Amino acid sequence: MAGQLSKAGVPCFVADIKGDLTGMAIPGDAGNPKIAERMASLALAYEPAGHPVEPLSLTGKRGAQVRATVHSFGPLLLGKVLDLNETQTSILALIFKYCDDNDLPLLDLKDLVATLKFLDSDEGKPFLEEYGGMSSASVGVLLRSIVVLEQEGADVFFGEPEFDVLDLLRTTPDGQGVISPLELTDVMDKPRLFSTFMLWLLAQLYETLPEIGDVEVPKLCFFFDEAHLLFDDASEALLGEIERTARLIRSKGVGIYFVTHAPSDVPSPVLSQLGNRVQHALRAFTPEDADALRKTVRTFPMTDFYDVERLLMPAAHWPRNTARRSIATAPTSASPPGWSRRAPPPRRPLFARRCHRPPALA
Repeated sequence: MAGQLSKAGVPCFVADIKGDLTGMAIPGDAGNPKIAERMASLALAYEPAGHPVEPLSLTGKRGAQVRATVHSFGPLLLGKVLDLNETQTSILALIFKYCDDNDLPLLDLKDLVATLKFLDSDEGKPFLEEYGGMSSASVGVLLRSIVVLEQEGADVFFGEPEFDVLDLLRTTPDGQGVISPLELTDVMDKPRLFSTFMLWLLAQLYETLPEIGDVEVPKLCFFFDEAHLLFDDASEALLGEIERTARLIRSKGVGIYFVTHAPSDVPSPVLSQLGNRVQHALRAFTPEDADALRKTVRTFPMTDFYDVERLLMPAAHWPRNTARRSIATAPTSASPPGWSRRAPPPRRPLFARRCHRPPALA
């Protein structure tokens, strides 16, 4: 889907959990017998082609490093990242206000820690009199929260140069949308780092992009691969931001796709905001899997054309069902599901584990 959107001139951002999506940059192998067999069965011609890809990374090890300054977060969003209460967030706002009034940059967490320690010292306390002051106990809570954030690996995200979210909207000279996969294989043990980045990115996109209403072609599409991992490890702040984004960002020309194993993996408040679903075959090896299959079937519109439960069970042709919803996002019998067989993609499945990088990404 991301490849087809790219060919149509739509830039895409892909959260690549397993590191197997960057192969989109390399044309596929037309000599692969499995591909030849599938294309022959579909009576289609296979045309290998790569897509314009620019990998991003939160550590800088697997792509262009993505960073943001502490100042760009602002006190409210940073308070969510640090899990602060209302009083502690107000103190953080006081720190930001002091730095703004005195032209002091807050670039990384070290800047924030140094400012907190100074304002809590005998030398710095007089500067806070006009702001209301703060207790040493509250400063201690803030410092401990920052230490926890650093220990969980999120400190590498803060600093300069700051990533410009408008760079995600680029196209190539021939009109293809640039695909920006965020490589997350090296930070899978640091869920706080990913949550911090996504909170900032979604907030920046929502604040930066103008309202354009419904458009024929989106300006940007988001793909969250292995979305169940995103929601399992997400903080309450990130879940709230994702729900708000899914609810409101469509009017800014941005499409969001959650790629996961079953619809039940996505929280109901988020799932209810989605307008389309592509459902691949489901396996039911356990009682929990069988329950998930029945729940999935109930979310499709009723139809006399297909037995949805039978179609969703694994078969040799790997069917996929597409459910379209009305503008009110409620399933209707006027738009029954339909199934189709998928043609192999024109690119290779991955290159991240190969010993070389393609020239397009060197």
